[in-house]
Formats: sequence, structure tokens, C-alpha cells
Amino acid sequence: MRPNSVKNAWKNGKQTIGGWISCDSVYVAEMMGRTGFDWLCLDMQHGLLDYNDVRDMLPAISLSDTMPFVRVPWNEPYIMMKVLDAGAYGVIVPLVNNREEAEKAVAACRYPPDGMRSMGPIRAGMYGGRGYVQHANDEIAVIAMIETAEALENLDEICSTPGLDAVYIGPSDLAYAIGLPPRGDNDDPKHVETVHHIYDTARKHGIHVGAHTGSLEFTKRWLKHGFDMVMLGSDTAWMGKLAGQELREARADTGVERAPRGEDY
Repeated sequence: MRPNSVKNAWKNGKQTIGGWISCDSVYVAEMMGRTGFDWLCLDMQHGLLDYNDVRDMLPAISLSDTMPFVRVPWNEPYIMMKVLDAGAYGVIVPLVNNREEAEKAVAACRYPPDGMRSMGPIRAGMYGGRGYVQHANDEIAVIAMIETAEALENLDEICSTPGLDAVYIGPSDLAYAIGLPPRGDNDDPKHVETVHHIYDTARKHGIHVGAHTGSLEFTKRWLKHGFDMVMLGSDTAWMGKLAGQELREARADTGVERAPRGEDY
């Protein structure tokens, strides 16, 4: 079976940097795959993607060495099995609150006897290659998002769930969980302390830990801190940021000012 280069990196003490894809474009998936990321995540939770989009975009990423991950919309076994059968090599599960929910996510991603994943890797077998069924349980990454007050209360039991490879911090919902306004990159001391606590707890239980960021500054911060997987940015954010920056510079000498339509949320 094709090895999961991200999990191999983690086993060897190496960090990984990923990107996020929210728009439903095969072309964007192929372009970002060729950029050189260790992993790319197709976002079915807050992105514009449904299963049909993911099914078409996973092969585009597969033209590169980048590992294809999917953030599923919810902790539902059927959709996790579907994206794995389509060729995802990692599943990020949002809003995992306790040990039972973490076990449910792991079980959906593992073939028996380690889990309840149904047999039928219709595309995954082609992408993964010979021996997929025999080795998938070892190669597929199962990642639980820590982003609620309940998850923080149950952090030790989540991080000690057998078969869970990593936890991943969603900073905006985590801010909600600790009584702060939602922000992606957050310097509030309470938020930073909570992120450090999640990191330390994951390390204590011997699993890996990732963080979602919205800037190079925070990506470098969490890499320096020792995080195993850090998201550098997303397709739509980069598009809007660079386009807005260059548009403002282009207009600087014209004397014409025009505010962007819409508001930042």
C-alpha cells in the first residue's frame, strides 16, 4: 500500500505543513497539490464541498505527493467511510466532545477487528495500491478536533482513545468554548493557555497535535512550539488577501478609493 507520508513524518519526529481547500474546484485542488504541501484538507464542514466535489478533487491531489485529507461535516460513520473509499488518507472529525465520540470516529475509519469500516475501497484501492485492505488501518490518519467546552473537560479521555492518531485545534470554536469572541489567530492569554494545555495533554498521551491558523506568523509560532501538523492557510483566504492587497496598491496613485463589498466576519 502507498505509505502515508504524513504519518511516517510524525513517527520520525518531523513536522508537517498543510493547506486548506474550501472552494469546489478540481483545478484549485490540482494546483495546490503541486505547490508542495505535506497534506491538503478538503473541507466538507464549512467549505463549499459535498461528497461529489470531494470524489472529483481527491484524484487531482493524487497527481502529487501531497497526502489528501478530508474534514467531514459531522461525526457520522457513513460519510467517513465514503471519503475513505474515495481515497482520503486522513479524516479530520469536527466537534468531538468525549471518549465515546472519539471511539466512534476511530471505529468508522478502521476495518475489523479494529473498527467497523465496511469493505469496499472502490477508488482507495487503486490509489493506495496493492495491500490497501491489509494495511489501511495503519496508514489512515484519524484526527479529532478539540473545540468545545465539553471536549476540554474530557480532554484526557479523548487523547487516550485507542487508535486516535491526533487532535486538531479549531481556534475560533475553541474561543467560543472559553467565553471569547471567535478569532482564527488569537493572542488572548486565555486562548494561548488553552492551546498549550491541549498540546501538553496530547503529548502526555503520546498522540500528535495539529493547529489551524490564518497567517504565516501563527504557523511559524505553532511549528516552533512543536506542533506536528499546522495549517498555513486556505485557498479562498489567499485569493482574497492577495487580490485585495494588489488592488489597493494599483489604485493608490489613481486617487480613487473603493471599499470592498461585504464585511469580514
